[in-house]
Amino acid sequence: MSAPNHHKTIPKTSLDYVAEGYWQDFKAAQPVAGGVAYEAQLHECQLDETLASLQRVDTLISHVRRELTKSDRLDETKLLDDDRYRHLLWFLAFYAGRVLARQWHVLAQWYGQSELQNRYPNLVLKVDDFYQQMAVKYRDDIRDDTGVFFALEPIGQRLFGHIDRRFQATQGGGPVTSSLYQAVCARLPKASMAAANDTQNLSQSDNQYQSQSVLMTKTTSGLTKESLDTPTSVKKDQVANTQVSPTPSTPPEAVISPKTTAPTLEMFSQLLLELDDIEVAQSAGVTEYQQARKILDQFERYIAQQQKPRYQVRFSDQHKKARRQALLKLQNAAKLGHTSAMLRMAMYQLLDEGLDTDLESSKEAGVALVKQAADKQDSRAQRLLSKMYYQGVGVAQDLDSGNYWLAQAAKNGHAEAAELEAQWQKAQALITTQQQEQHSIKRYQLLIAVILVLTVLLFIFV
Repeated sequence: MSAPNHHKTIPKTSLDYVAEGYWQDFKAAQPVAGGVAYEAQLHECQLDETLASLQRVDTLISHVRRELTKSDRLDETKLLDDDRYRHLLWFLAFYAGRVLARQWHVLAQWYGQSELQNRYPNLVLKVDDFYQQMAVKYRDDIRDDTGVFFALEPIGQRLFGHIDRRFQATQGGGPVTSSLYQAVCARLPKASMAAANDTQNLSQSDNQYQSQSVLMTKTTSGLTKESLDTPTSVKKDQVANTQVSPTPSTPPEAVISPKTTAPTLEMFSQLLLELDDIEVAQSAGVTEYQQARKILDQFERYIAQQQKPRYQVRFSDQHKKARRQALLKLQNAAKLGHTSAMLRMAMYQLLDEGLDTDLESSKEAGVALVKQAADKQDSRAQRLLSKMYYQGVGVAQDLDSGNYWLAQAAKNGHAEAAELEAQWQKAQALITTQQQEQHSIKRYQLLIAVILVLTVLLFIFV
């Protein structure tokens, strides 16, 4: 991409200097002034100012949320009072604005809240709202506020958003997307948007799945970029799931979609992280599983480095053979009862990347493996199965079954499932209370009406 083109010198704001300072320190591998939480993981995200890097950022934010939830530290107020976490959110916002402005071939211009109110009087801003503190101007061809982006909003939505913490966009008042990548893509110039369509059609979750291996701490050597073939064709059956808002009678994440012909890959991104983060004791197949994952992790790291949808990545015959041998080891571990092996094998089966050549047979085998691991009380499997039922992935969409497996995962200690279960129960209790209050009001109104009628009758007869 060519460097941004500027025809006039624009005075820098104080925030412009802050943003530039953050970026220069980061690029020089120097500690960012004031300290930034997860700074090492930010470097592992390969922030190269591309749209694809925003997908890796989304994955990192999800990873941070899971870690904070697991350690019972996901407290929005406390975290925003912590300089290191506040600087993390600012850094990510500055970076997103930098990527967006680069797509428009301009320099990002950052404005604080007072400057925004002076320049765009139609904007209604809350003084104490952290997410409205600043916005980036990324278009020079328009004068109204449609050319600015409140980058903190989608970051906050992804990190803190849930049923009781709904983010509303400053511009337009609608719901804020939980994807920084999608928020930026929605503001791209037409040419850039067309170029991003292939990736966007598979949804940001596909790229989260590809890039999650950047966050893995274990490294092995083997595959190299030079030794692998580059893709020349696109896999069939690319389907983007259409999502609608959950109803009050379903858990917060029970997103209802039409009949699904391809899995949403975000669930597998989380699964791979959970296979490392959540320990489940295994009695057999440990050696086979470790040998298989050592090879398969190399393939995942290579796919993540390509910055393209995984269905476009192809391998040489030699590497295909090595991958198949690893899958056979994984399959053997699964047959021995290793639930982590079952889940990873299920993932490949559901993605049509397993040992079965028939798509339907592959999906059926994948679903069976997840159910088998869930029956063994593996909370990760139960959580995955709940998502599959909610979204209709590999199974018929069934909210009751999704609710059941979410509850089972929470019961067996899955932190995220427990959080969602608690949120859902709280929402249900609130709905019940509201219904009771409405019923009481109706009874009170009826009683008043009866008293009025009796008063009128008494007056008439007396």
